[in-house]
Amino acid sequence: MATPHINAEKGQIAKVVLMPGDPLRAKFIAETFLKDVKQFNEVRNMFGYTGTYNGVEVSVMGSGMGQPSIGIYSYELYTQFGVEAIIRIGSAGSYVKELNVYDVILADSAYSESSFAKVAFGYEEDTLEPSALLNASLRESAKKLGIAMQEGRIHSSDVFYRDSGVTWQELVKNHQVTCVEMESYALFANAKKLGKHAACVLTISDSFVTDDVTTAEERQLSFTKMMEVALDTAITVKF
Repeated sequence: MATPHINAEKGQIAKVVLMPGDPLRAKFIAETFLKDVKQFNEVRNMFGYTGTYNGVEVSVMGSGMGQPSIGIYSYELYTQFGVEAIIRIGSAGSYVKELNVYDVILADSAYSESSFAKVAFGYEEDTLEPSALLNASLRESAKKLGIAMQEGRIHSSDVFYRDSGVTWQELVKNHQVTCVEMESYALFANAKKLGKHAACVLTISDSFVTDDVTTAEERQLSFTKMMEVALDTAITVKF
C-alpha cells in the first residue's frame, strides 16, 4: 500500500530500482531506455517509473539530495514494496587527478562523518560497504558493454558547503576517498539493516583538482554510460 512519500501499490515497483538523485534524471531514464512505462509516484515531484528494459521489468525513482532524503525513500522501497536491490546512479566531485569529468566510478565503500547510521540503527562504523553481489554484477555489465569503470572509496557528505577547517585534501589523506557525493552511506546503512542489496555508480561532474565542471542539463541528460551499466545489471543480476 502507499506510504506518506510513495503513492504506489504493491506490484507496481520492480525488484531492482535505479535511483538517481534528480527526479528529472529518473524521468529521462524512463523515457529514453524503458518501454511500456507507467509512473508510480509523483508525491513531492519525486518521480518514479516502472517499465521494461530488454523485456525485463525495471523501476527508476529519484531520491532527492542528501542522506535523510534517500534514507526515507530507500527504506520504504525495501520494506513496503518488495524491492530487493537499489542501484544509486549519481554525480560526484572528484578529489583525485585520476578521476576526470565524465569518468564512471563504482563505489567499493562509502565513508561519512554523518550520524545517520548511528541514529537510525546504532551503527558505529564511519565506512560502509555495498552489496558484493551487485558490485560483481556491475563489473560484469561494464566489461560486457565496453564501458571503462574505476573503483574506489567515496565520501558521502552531509553538507555541500563546508567551512569547518577540514579540507578535502585531508579527507583524501585520512580516509582514502576519491570523490564526494551526498547519499550512498545512508543507502548502504539501510540495506545492511534490512538484509537488502545496494550499490552506487557515479559519474564525475566536476573536480576539486581542476576547473572542469558540467552543467545541470549535462548532468541530467549526458551521464548515459552509468545508466547503461546499471540497467544491464538490473536485468541480469540473480539474487
